[in-house]
Amino acid sequence: MVRLPLSPDELERGRRLGALLRSARGDRSILDVALAAGISPETLRKVETGRIATPSFASIAAVAGVVGLSLDALWAEVHPPSPEGPTGGDAPGSRVGAARVWS
Repeated sequence: MVRLPLSPDELERGRRLGALLRSARGDRSILDVALAAGISPETLRKVETGRIATPSFASIAAVAGVVGLSLDALWAEVHPPSPEGPTGGDAPGSRVGAARVWS
């Protein structure tokens, strides 16, 4: 399977996601949070620095739970509403939006 290159918007969402998770981690070490979330510290470091722009949903859900972020709040911060309104195609229930942001 060939993976299509990420768009600039997708890369920016990855950077926003990483910054938000890094901020929520606070003073806790990458090692502590990663182990509590069941992922490798290297994976968390790459997500936080934006090097993994589209991490798996399971990884993000696990880290969000460890750092006390709700997935709804995380989605709202990382994926602001589109100018087309709530039916703009990338809503949380949208297969396209969910697959591209959380795959």
